[in-house]
Amino acid sequence: MTGESVFPDIGALAPIGDGLSAALVGPDGAIEFFCPLRFDAPALVFPLLDRRRGGRLRIGPLSAGDEPLSCGRHYHPASAVLNLEWAGPGQRARLQMAMMWPPPESGQEILWLLEGLEGSVPVEAAMDLRPGFGSDLQGAMELNAMLPALVPEEQVFRVDHFLGKSTVLNMLGLRFTNRLFEPVWNRDHIAEVNIVYDEGLGLEGRAGYYDRAGAMVDMVQSHLLQIMSLVTMDPPTSVGAADLRAAKSEALRAVRLWGDDPVWASRRARYTAGTVNGRQLPSYVDEEGVDPDRKTETLAEVTVEANNWRWAGVPFTLRSGKALGQPRQEITITFRSVPRMPDGLHGAEEPTVLRIGLGPDRMSLEMNINGPGDPFTIDRIGLTTDFCRGRLNPYGEVLQSILDRDPTLSVRAEAAEHAWSIVDQVRDAWSAERVPLEEYRAGSSGPEWQGNSER
Repeated sequence: MTGESVFPDIGALAPIGDGLSAALVGPDGAIEFFCPLRFDAPALVFPLLDRRRGGRLRIGPLSAGDEPLSCGRHYHPASAVLNLEWAGPGQRARLQMAMMWPPPESGQEILWLLEGLEGSVPVEAAMDLRPGFGSDLQGAMELNAMLPALVPEEQVFRVDHFLGKSTVLNMLGLRFTNRLFEPVWNRDHIAEVNIVYDEGLGLEGRAGYYDRAGAMVDMVQSHLLQIMSLVTMDPPTSVGAADLRAAKSEALRAVRLWGDDPVWASRRARYTAGTVNGRQLPSYVDEEGVDPDRKTETLAEVTVEANNWRWAGVPFTLRSGKALGQPRQEITITFRSVPRMPDGLHGAEEPTVLRIGLGPDRMSLEMNINGPGDPFTIDRIGLTTDFCRGRLNPYGEVLQSILDRDPTLSVRAEAAEHAWSIVDQVRDAWSAERVPLEEYRAGSSGPEWQGNSER
């Protein structure tokens, strides 16, 4: 993912000036442009000094002969240390990224390394910790306890690469600059909300990470709960970092499992062999590197609610699955139906639905109007538009925010812990086999849920 997403955005972040060149320097000294290295791991980012205009960008991976980072029994080799440098007459800026492969199970292993390397963290360093920020609630709490000894809290970035600044601001602009929406953005007018990220991709060689995480941690805990906070938060005083983070944290703290019951509120499944877009996929358990005994889910669904005055009683269903034949990435907000249709009108009676697409960002408002021909017939229409796209994709916007020391996209410590407290309840129920692990064929629309005896 780094080769596909981060490197191009690093290039886009480089200062623009005459004679600028972007090059990747390999271990043998050869220069290649954005060599497609593949790392799928948490990263530490140290933006040092100031970014300047002009010069050139150099990226150098750790060579085979270099000494890997080590710390007692917590030894973990760094697969690459990327050194990015903008250099010109009297101008210099530097960015270091320590990437680990195979990926550690949590950011704790990285922090253990740094704790054992006295003076390894510059005082100007910014700590970038990608979700899921630990591997459970206890791990997240331990991480938060370790961080102050390394860098101040204002230099810690618990960022979600899935949510770039453009996506966040698009949602805020839609909600808080249109009187049409905000007055009805509550339990009195909204019946349910679905936040879905279903994709056609299978494991794609990510067993080292994914088989330990599963869909619940990979997508629901890390990303979809963050999206939910943008839907449920109250209007912030400003879109500045302090106000926005406070509003998001308050929204996340209100989230509870539907009925406070992880069995009723959750479902899980994994894919079997099938064909997706003409590509044959093996069963998940037959993928290289997968341990079938882990019973890792490739599709997770959980229903929660925001337990506050605005949203109490409205179900929010968060779902993400892999190897699905009908990929869908969107927020679907279904409004309540009208009390009754006047006598004499007939046709479409479905409630109004607002769809907000996630990558690309777009929206569609589905509603009922009198159709052509017979004015007594109600037809269904959709009003669709695209949101403004940022100069960078979310990865690049996250890096930009770190370079600029802008914590707008960063999650507060207590919010990260609360997200884990929700997910841990579900995973405990799954570990106890209280929720069955169902199956669906790769290329299908997903499982035909069978439920379980406790429902």
